[in-house]
Amino acid sequence: MKVAILAGGQGTRLSEETSLRPKPMIEIGGQPILWHIMKHYSFYGFNEFVILLGYKGYVIKEYFANYYLHQSDVTIDTSINKMEIHNNQSENWKITLVDTGLESMTGARIKRAQKYIGNETFMLTYGDGLCDINLRQLYEFHLSHKKAITLTAVKPAGKFGALEFKNEHSISRFWEKPRGDGSWINGGFFICEPRVFNYINPDDEQEIWERFPMERLAEDGEMMAMKYNGFWKCMDTLREKQALTELWEKNEAPWKIW
Repeated sequence: MKVAILAGGQGTRLSEETSLRPKPMIEIGGQPILWHIMKHYSFYGFNEFVILLGYKGYVIKEYFANYYLHQSDVTIDTSINKMEIHNNQSENWKITLVDTGLESMTGARIKRAQKYIGNETFMLTYGDGLCDINLRQLYEFHLSHKKAITLTAVKPAGKFGALEFKNEHSISRFWEKPRGDGSWINGGFFICEPRVFNYINPDDEQEIWERFPMERLAEDGEMMAMKYNGFWKCMDTLREKQALTELWEKNEAPWKIW
């Protein structure tokens, strides 16, 4: 099964990093977050990727074109123009890199992937979110309901400490960064049937996947969600990038299941 990854946005809230590279190439522990996402899928046996490029997509192309160089030690003999690769760290991945346009929105990018995915079930996720969900269980859940799409529903952690009052001034409970406001949100990590492409306008470069296509899928009764209470984190800000890096450096990264 192919895994499509949205990797074309500009990541303006991370401009400190994205002025030089696309958001999915921001590193956590010396590796792009895109690599972490792909390692997660690969652990469960999903090794064929369709990466949807946009902003500074050439950086992602260069990374995978020279993957051996990025991951291994090399000896280069310039006198005979020869390169020897040591401790080869290659992956069992097949990667299709698709230019989907600099200004295209998420729906248009997904539609551009259709010819590479074909008429088959596929996985879809964002290039900036990490999770420790069991992808095999997600797939089994998808097969059980036979709808067009499954999404992973998550409850993100709140950004601030919460207070519970006993009366106007007396605090009865304080807890640091509880799980949001109790609402489930779209955590990505979709599984889609090919008929979802029919919900995307092929002529609209500004089609947003999370608006009309997903709204229509829900209205038509074609969308199901697997609720997930485990680890999930989206890297939208420098603070979130630093928090993920800290988890990795402490060997406490929940998403590192490989």
